[in-house]
Amino acid sequence: MGAAHDDGTRATGHHSEVTLTVNGTPHTLHLDHRRVLLDVLREDLGLTGSKKGCDHGQCGACTALVDGRRVNSCLLLAVTLDGCEVTTVEGLTDGAGEPHPLQRAFLDRDAFQCGYCTPGQICSAVGVLAEAEAGHPSHVTDPATAPGRPVALDAAEIRERLSGNLCRCGAYPRIVEAVEDVI
Repeated sequence: MGAAHDDGTRATGHHSEVTLTVNGTPHTLHLDHRRVLLDVLREDLGLTGSKKGCDHGQCGACTALVDGRRVNSCLLLAVTLDGCEVTTVEGLTDGAGEPHPLQRAFLDRDAFQCGYCTPGQICSAVGVLAEAEAGHPSHVTDPATAPGRPVALDAAEIRERLSGNLCRCGAYPRIVEAVEDVI
């Protein structure tokens, strides 16, 4: 049997102390090694914007940003993120509580129906904008595009880059329009 911690739990060798900065706030957590980021966000931190859709990394409803890069939080073991910055849809507002431009565009374009996929779609779109600005090509990027130069985002680029985020309601045309509005 392991040694007792101050909080009464026992150390079993399957837990680690991890510090995550989530939406600008540092959190030190004692986590089971098998827990994924999505469960930590929802269950431990009460951030329920990221959704559990497929639990297999295939739908994108759980998309969050880790150190500015988009990830499927249902597949990422939280203990691997010690010292990382995590941003969820709740953390995209500016300091004054104003919505991120993509959040506003989704509202203005009515780029959602049931809304279940919307937080993942928005976080993924934030990642898409950063990736294109950094010059990361996609499958549909013109091969003549200079390496490392920003990639122009047209409708085809947006659709390709967001293809890992599924919308069961079929709001794809409005989602593409919302992203185009922010470019």
